Amino acid sequence: MLESFQEHGELNEVIKNCVAKSCDIWDSGVPLFPNGFKKEDSCGVVRAEFEGYSAEELEAIDTVFVLAGRIISSRSFGKVIFFHLQDRTGRLQCYADKSRIDENEFKVFKKLDVGDIVGVNGTLFRTKTGELTLSCSSVKLLTKSFRPLPDKHAGLTNVEMRFRQRYVDLIVNPKARDVFRKRSRIIREFRNFMENRDFVEVETPMMHPLAGGANARPFVTHHNALDMELYLRIAPELYLKRLIVGGLEKVFEINRSFRNEGTDTKHNPEFTMCEFYWAYATFWDLMDLTEDLFSSIAYAVCGSTIVTYQEDEIDLTKGKWERITFHDSLEKYGNHKPEFYTDTEAVKNYLLSRGEKNLDNLGIGKLQSMLFDLDVEPKLIQPTFVYYYPAEISPLARRNDENPELTDRFELFIAGGELANAFSELNDPVDQRIRFQKQMEAKNLGDEEACPLDEDYLRALEYGMPPTAGQGIGIDRLVMLLTDSPSIREVIFFPHLRHEV
Repeated sequence: MLESFQEHGELNEVIKNCVAKSCDIWDSGVPLFPNGFKKEDSCGVVRAEFEGYSAEELEAIDTVFVLAGRIISSRSFGKVIFFHLQDRTGRLQCYADKSRIDENEFKVFKKLDVGDIVGVNGTLFRTKTGELTLSCSSVKLLTKSFRPLPDKHAGLTNVEMRFRQRYVDLIVNPKARDVFRKRSRIIREFRNFMENRDFVEVETPMMHPLAGGANARPFVTHHNALDMELYLRIAPELYLKRLIVGGLEKVFEINRSFRNEGTDTKHNPEFTMCEFYWAYATFWDLMDLTEDLFSSIAYAVCGSTIVTYQEDEIDLTKGKWERITFHDSLEKYGNHKPEFYTDTEAVKNYLLSRGEKNLDNLGIGKLQSMLFDLDVEPKLIQPTFVYYYPAEISPLARRNDENPELTDRFELFIAGGELANAFSELNDPVDQRIRFQKQMEAKNLGDEEACPLDEDYLRALEYGMPPTAGQGIGIDRLVMLLTDSPSIREVIFFPHLRHEV
């Protein structure tokens, strides 16, 4: 057994001691990884039900509880051992007395380590210090651990190691477990909200023949049997709108998407979002729906529509969200006058002074978008809808009826970051073809994120898509907001990292 660790150069004294104990246990005829233990109770449920019972009340209960979990701490006093057992619901102190347990079982138990997984039977009592405790009548080894857990006080302090070894992080870090339980509930509440409003959940392809639906660099793969290049989806948008053409009218997809871009506190190459489309609705309708959605989820998960994120108190209460046009936000929050932000050369020079590069061939809409990212977005702390984006940077959005240089599009910003993007959809196939062609021109000039021309999508529009509003919401960022997590890596089980060195 030791040789298997030595071959990988990973043998240290602690592991060597664990393995040596394992060999002793194995030699005594006790399996290290047995099967067949039936867990009947949970630590957290037992604590919740009996925490309020007095010592006398516990003594009157003769129920035998059957628990299983990981040993998180252990204190031996010769013939008695106190240890904490942890399962997915929480922790419970347990007590093993040599006089109450089979002699061979106790001998094995004395050789176990923190980190081992055991099954126990026993009844409840209170210690002299008043702690609810399970008095074990049986302790059975279920899984032997060969690696030590981090120090119980220091925990897993290396942040990168927490993300690389999430399995250890989840064992020793209660906050990490709580974040992911909340993530699961947020997604469940999101799904329930949509289904309760008659949206149909659908699934669309994850491998696309064209990298469309958003401006982003795609991941490229190859299908051998069909001998064709495919792209991991950067967004499900064009497929979902095909379903609107088909008459489904209200659809949503909680989807995994992929973008070949850098990583930071708000970006991971692989991420989760929800996109939904609503026929016979406008982007104004989506603003109302979004306020209702966020406030409902916050109340269900956090118990309030007011949440704290990185020391800022965010009020998600429906009806209190700001709505401001894109250009007005440049003036109000960016402190830029119209005569400046409409001057291509002036904006370009300003962006260069701020460290931006590769500005050649960019139109004023794209330059204004970069200006917004620098000087407006970080200041939008309370929920804010920014709407009427330039058509130049909105290739799939419907033009505004009064000003065709703008689109009926909004983005939602909270805590200085974007959480949603929505618009009244462009359903004019002629206008859409022209937009695609302009995107192709940009692509030929070096814009790697420009959308390709999708003939099949244009054909779908030619059959007729009803007036429709659509939206994408970043699930990971919503989870960050509602769990007060400063980085997207905190809310994704296995974020992408560089190779270990």
